[in-house]
Amino acid sequence: MGGVLRAESVWVETFTGLRMGRFEKLLRVVRERGGNGPGGGRPWCLPLAERVLLVAVYSRTNLTMRQLAPLFGCSPATVCRVIQRLGPLLALEPAPSPAPGADRLWIVDGTLIPVRDRKVAASSRNYRFSANVQVIIDADTRLVVASARPAPGNKADAHVWRASGLPTLTAGTTVIADGAYLGTGLIVPHRRRAGRPLLRGQEEDNAEHRRVRARVERTFARMKNWKILRDCRQRGDGLHHAVQAVATMHNLAIAR
Repeated sequence: MGGVLRAESVWVETFTGLRMGRFEKLLRVVRERGGNGPGGGRPWCLPLAERVLLVAVYSRTNLTMRQLAPLFGCSPATVCRVIQRLGPLLALEPAPSPAPGADRLWIVDGTLIPVRDRKVAASSRNYRFSANVQVIIDADTRLVVASARPAPGNKADAHVWRASGLPTLTAGTTVIADGAYLGTGLIVPHRRRAGRPLLRGQEEDNAEHRRVRARVERTFARMKNWKILRDCRQRGDGLHHAVQAVATMHNLAIAR
């Protein structure tokens, strides 16, 4: 059975949201990380470009494996193996260390992602079983710098942040966050206390803080155009790999 989707411009741009040039960069990243290496078994029935397209389409549309199989002319089992093999290879590149004297501003926030795996998720404030994923973006470029492994969605942002390993990554960089990160050492808004209204300068600081921090909320909105982050059916490390893959494709999509 022949598949419908091919690694051609019309299909790539329609089903992944990536321009062909960006998709070719994604393909090059996967190839350099060994995506076309020997698998120790039968040869793949799809060339590497179409396997990468399959993973991108899966992330963008969140179609089931039974739905993807006829689109690519293979079996649902092959779709599953391709996703499990190539998904981890789309991970974000480690953030470079800040240059001495560099003035760089990062923003961190957590987002809740519905996930079916109850070992990863917990009932949370969106009334669904979700996972809390901490994401750092660069305030100037809006690129995703790093994301942490998912934590149960009923955990507070400050608790997840401390346990995520991200504080080590941000050493030496200015990082801002919302009021949920009070006491973490990050730059948060001035807090209004009972009977003590904020001073005018503090109100102005908070307004500027909100204006800049809104960039991470817009980044979450763009990342969730990849519908796998609206209802992830993957188990175990599947959500972590999905977030990393989406972050990589998001960065390619908005890179100048």
